[in-house]
Amino acid sequence: MAIGIGLIGLGTVGRGVAEILLDPKGRHPLVAELELRQVAVRSLERSLPQGLNKELLCTDAAAVVANPAVDLVVEVMGGLEPARSLILAAIAAGKAVVTANKAVIARHGAEIAAAAAKKGVYVLMEAAVGGGIPILEPLKQSLGANRIERVSGIINGTTNYILSRMALEGASYPEVLADAQALGYAEADPAADVEGGDAADKIAIIAGLAYGGLVDRAAIPTEGINQLQIRDINYARELGFVVKLLAVAERHSSDSDGTEVLDVRVHPTLVPLDHPLAGVNGVNNAILVEADPVGRVMFYGPGAGSGPTASAVVADILNIAAIQQVAGAKAGLDPLLAAGSWRSCRLVDSTITQHRNYVRFQTADKPGVIGHIGSCFGAEGVSLQSIVQFESKNAGAEIVVITHVVQESNFQRALGMILLRPEVEAITCCLRTL
Repeated sequence: MAIGIGLIGLGTVGRGVAEILLDPKGRHPLVAELELRQVAVRSLERSLPQGLNKELLCTDAAAVVANPAVDLVVEVMGGLEPARSLILAAIAAGKAVVTANKAVIARHGAEIAAAAAKKGVYVLMEAAVGGGIPILEPLKQSLGANRIERVSGIINGTTNYILSRMALEGASYPEVLADAQALGYAEADPAADVEGGDAADKIAIIAGLAYGGLVDRAAIPTEGINQLQIRDINYARELGFVVKLLAVAERHSSDSDGTEVLDVRVHPTLVPLDHPLAGVNGVNNAILVEADPVGRVMFYGPGAGSGPTASAVVADILNIAAIQQVAGAKAGLDPLLAAGSWRSCRLVDSTITQHRNYVRFQTADKPGVIGHIGSCFGAEGVSLQSIVQFESKNAGAEIVVITHVVQESNFQRALGMILLRPEVEAITCCLRTL
């Protein structure tokens, strides 16, 4: 029996989904059982994928949700509203939902998950993170026997493209951003990408699945690449690192009531050249999972685009369709596929987290400055991996320090002490280091 699909949105991703559903030849046989019944679009005059009957189009997304011929709703319109309301309406109507909408899931995931569990329907979202890279289903199923210690990833293709070009060519941030916009890798307003918001949405979703509890998206410390200078990328290379925008979620500790305490963050990071993430360039994404007992597992591939993202959407549809065909629409939810929250999580106080750091000082070129910096770090128990003086293009000197692992509060106190000396004019850059 065919499964009726209602598609909300016919943009880049929606078009890719429609093309797969309309051309099942050579794909899994179950794809042929997926029948596109109605498609919501902004304009009825838009160009259509080959084989899509114009009579299936409408401009009322709510009508797609309410259509009795639609068994499963695919939301790929993006944005918070009306996407959130449409997803909830589909759930209330007893219909499964597949979405690529990371913003809605990151901010309203708790509400949507509760509604889906109460109604007994699936809401799947593989395409919301990493485009064509399968990561959410592996976290829910393939890696379900593991304790996830850390997930770190390059999960925004726009910023990775920009940083790769800056590192390889020595080009400036504004120059590469303009090229990325011309090529369609960056939006006209690139803020969500370059300021880290897109990556923060995605790591919130990943953390919720990896650790079994919802994460407060608004509380995730987020820093983008828009303030990054080419000199720090160059200095990093000289010291054996490459700079990447990383999204990280890792286990920090547990409270006495069993609440999992997590360190979740997004920021530019110095990555050693021999690290698995260091060689991920261009618009590609990669997600490294470190877990017990599996060890390290990395997922790599295209993180966006019509084909990769549509592939993930249709994979979710197939997961739901397979269960409905075997067990029927009224079967109970598969606990691994549905993957509801099973414990509470909270974010750690950032002052007690421990990390390595890169810091660049602008100083006067006078004797004793390096000694002063080293003494201040030493007084706070901050061990240094390296301290190097570079010639400054302006008057004075630039001193770059890379620390060993240190508690954030100690590191910040040391920086405060260093700035008390007048020869230390400013901290011009401070980045995390793997």
